[in-house]
Order: sequence, then C-alpha cells, then structure tokens
Amino acid sequence: MESRWLPWLAPQLPVAVPAVLGRGEPGEGYPWSWSVHRWLDGEHPVAGELTAPGPLAADLAAFVAALRRVDTAAGPPAYRGGPLAGEDTETRNAIAELRDLDEGFDLDAATAVWESALRAPAWDGPPVWVHSDLMPGNLLVRGGRLDAVIDFGTAGVGDPACDLIAAWNLLPADVREKFRTGTGADDATWERGRGWALSMALIQLPYYAVTNPVIAANARHVVREVLADHARQG
Repeated sequence: MESRWLPWLAPQLPVAVPAVLGRGEPGEGYPWSWSVHRWLDGEHPVAGELTAPGPLAADLAAFVAALRRVDTAAGPPAYRGGPLAGEDTETRNAIAELRDLDEGFDLDAATAVWESALRAPAWDGPPVWVHSDLMPGNLLVRGGRLDAVIDFGTAGVGDPACDLIAAWNLLPADVREKFRTGTGADDATWERGRGWALSMALIQLPYYAVTNPVIAANARHVVREVLADHARQG
C-alpha cells in the first residue's frame, strides 16, 4: 500500500513522508511483505513536553488539510475511515476490562462521552484522504515543529474525523481550537474525532498496559484529556 501511494501523496503534503527504497516479499519464516524506507531525522513529540505547541498545532492542521485536498480517485478505504459505530463493541469491551484494572478513571463519564460521539451526525460529504493513525509515535518534530509524518499503513479515504485525534493525544487544551480551525472541522466531525481518540485510548490501555508503556502512558493521557474536555463543556 505504501509503495503504491506514498509517491503520489508526498509532493502534495507540507512535510516529509517516507520514501520506499526497496520492497521485500514474505519468506524465511516471515509472513508479510516489508519495505525499506529512506531515513527521516527528528524525534517523537511527547504530550505535556511540547516546546512550541501553538506552531505544532498549526503544522498538524496544515498536514491534515493538505491530505484532505488530495484527489481521492481510486484511493483505498482508510482503516478508520468508516462510521464510528463500528468500534462500539470493542470500545465497550475495553471499558468493561478497565473496570477490572482499576486505572482510576471515571468510566461512567467515559461511557457518556463515547455515547455522545456515537450520536453525532455521520459524515455526509465525499470521502477524503486521511492518515488515520496520527499518534505521537507517527510524528517527527525538529525544533518543536512538525517535520515528518510516518507509517501510512492505515491511510486511505473516508471520514476526516479520525485525523483529529492529535487534538487529544498530543496537543494541550489551549491550542486545540487553533488545530480545529486549521482543519475546518464542524461540530459533528469534532465530536466524532473526540470519539475516535477516546475509543483508541480505551482499547490501547488494557492491551498495552504491560507490553508497551509508551503507548499505555499516552492512552492514559488521552482519557484524562477527553474527560477534562467533556467536563469543561458541561
């Protein structure tokens, strides 16, 4: 997928993306295709430790907006480009699992936020290009500014809401509106985006609690941010 679409996307985006230098096929006991990408310098941003959150919010918005302008003809379906309701069972299962883990979250409030997102009007526009996994680990910054976006394995066309997750998994509350304005997200899309951020975090936390402390820590951050956001809105 990346070898097909990255050369098409790269010149239309405001920051660097991986360039595929070579492609390998399954073999020697390894069951998947694989590729070698050109090295991209930079470091992963960490929520709560951003040196230039305002400019970074603008950079992320510019990337999302540019991706949305790319011609969607023949684009593949994005991994998270469909209706949010498709995540309902897995999200509720994760909430039930977290009750046993006792992470200290108000899971009744989390359920209320999730159900509010499910009630948001569905996307009724044409499908657009989305990355659909804008986690901090897929972003590279230099000097606090966005320099590259990596891992396009889930990219494709669909509902733009899934690319709003950076508002809660990385950006502080005081620059969230700047990001939203730059992406042009309407109320319903913003609500679905918050639902995507929460769903991903709730599912990731029990799954990665032991095996990947970095992702688990970010998942806890997302849940706290989404619940605080919900509380501010009353």
